[in-house]
Amino acid sequence: MKKSRTALKFSSRRKKLVDQIRQKGIKDENVLSAMEQIPRHMFIDTALENRAYEDRALPIGKKQTISQPYTVAAQTELLKVKKGDKILEIGTGSGYQAAILCQMGADVYSVERHEQLYLTARKNLQELGFRPNLKCGDGTVGWSAYAPYDGIVVTAGAPVVPQELIKQLNIGGRLVVPVGDKASQRMVRITRVSEDSYEEEQLRSYKFVPLIGESGWDG
Repeated sequence: MKKSRTALKFSSRRKKLVDQIRQKGIKDENVLSAMEQIPRHMFIDTALENRAYEDRALPIGKKQTISQPYTVAAQTELLKVKKGDKILEIGTGSGYQAAILCQMGADVYSVERHEQLYLTARKNLQELGFRPNLKCGDGTVGWSAYAPYDGIVVTAGAPVVPQELIKQLNIGGRLVVPVGDKASQRMVRITRVSEDSYEEEQLRSYKFVPLIGESGWDG
């Protein structure tokens, strides 16, 4: 079956976007391949779909955004995802990051505090044939029922590293979380090296929407 002209247009734009992200320094080809395959335009309002493959954040409602593609790639690369890894995402949003992780073969768990976004994300993911484990609730406390995780990614800016998330890491697991004030945050990667010891890396600065919850800004 021939691809429609619209499908070809978006495919071409995805490839161009991935090339831009590669030029910005993303080296993990599994991340780049997943991003070239996932249709970002399906995760935003149709009124914005012509901007879907710009390397910028876009609004998705509830004062939330779908992250800039480079940021999605950077966080995912920091997780060092391998096929079969159990990954927890804090802040499902539109479902785009979860789709990237699913495409990479991860066993995905994701928590979203806004019910409408949770429902929309579930629909978006199902339409692409993905069935991650989704939950509506306070992501700052993680999802202990399915812990430990090989990776945890937080897609909103935290005032401090949520300690409950650290506890839910597998040994060798990585937590990637932006930490700072509401104006800007520095990406932090914490690796659990043993039962009671961790390594912390402070990386480049970003700007995310605030992480709200018991271990976030309203805690």
